[in-house]
Amino acid sequence: MTTHRRALLRDGRLHLQEGPSDLVIAAFGSQAELRQAYEAAEARFDGLLAGLVGELRLLRQPLAHQPPSLRGDTARRMARACWPFRSQYITPMAAVAGAVADTVLAAMVAAVPGLGRAYVNNGGDIALHLARGESLDIGIVPSLQRARPEGFIRIAGAGVVRGVATSGWQGRSFSRGIADAVTVLARSAAEADAAASIIANAVTAEDPAIAQRPARSLDPDSDLGDLPVTVSVGPLPPETVALALERGALMAQRLRQDGLIEAALLALAGEWRAVDGGGGALSDLARPVG
Repeated sequence: MTTHRRALLRDGRLHLQEGPSDLVIAAFGSQAELRQAYEAAEARFDGLLAGLVGELRLLRQPLAHQPPSLRGDTARRMARACWPFRSQYITPMAAVAGAVADTVLAAMVAAVPGLGRAYVNNGGDIALHLARGESLDIGIVPSLQRARPEGFIRIAGAGVVRGVATSGWQGRSFSRGIADAVTVLARSAAEADAAASIIANAVTAEDPAIAQRPARSLDPDSDLGDLPVTVSVGPLPPETVALALERGALMAQRLRQDGLIEAALLALAGEWRAVDGGGGALSDLARPVG
C-alpha cells in the first residue's frame, strides 16, 4: 500500500513526501524518459522509510569498532558514509537524508541508463546524476533560517561531485556547532550529509551569546542523547566568528585531504570560508551578495 504523498509540480518536477523525507525530483530528457524515471523514483520511495524504521535501533546507535549489521541498502549507505567519522560521536542517522536521496536517484538511473541529468533534493541534501558534458547549477544557502539561495555552484559532469548537503544549527537536525550553514560537495549525497554534520559541529566557540541544551531534552528520541546541541546564537564579536569559522575550516581541510569531501563552504554571521584547494569544485562559485 502506498503511504507517501505525490504531486507533479507546475515546472514538471516530481514531489514525493512521507514523514521527514520531502523529495523534489527532476530528470532531463524525453517525455518517455521522464515518465520512466519518475515511475522508478516513486516505486523505490514507496516503503523506503518503513524499511529504515525497522532498523532504527541500530541506526540510532553511535558507530564503534564494528560496522552495524544492517540489512537495507539505504541503511548500509548511511553507515558507510558515517563510518570514517567513528572516532567522534556519530550515528548512521547523520546521513539519512542524503542516503534516501542517493537510493531514489540510483533507481532512476537504473531504469533509464541513458539519462543525461537528474537530481533528487531531499530537503537540501541533493543526489546528482550528470553524464559527461552535462552540468547543473546548485543554489547555496548561507542561512538555514532564511533558506533561500544567495549564490550558485556549477557542478560539472566531468568531475566527481555527485552529492551536495547543507547543515547548520537552524536546520532540520540538531547541531553541536553554531554555523548558519555548512555546504559540502562530495561523491555522494550520503557522504556530503555526514561530512556536513561533522564540519558544522566543528564551527564552534565559547561565548555567552551561545545557548545549548542536551539533545534529549528537546527530543527524547534524539540519537545524540545528552550531548549539548545549539538552540540559539545571539550577536557575536568578530573575533568569535573568525575563531569558529577557522575551526570549521580546519576540519573541512582535514576531510578534504583524507579524500572524504571535495569542497566545503562555511557561513556564520555574514562571513564565509571556502575550502577546496583552489581552482577546484568551488571555482565556479557565484559568491553571495548583500
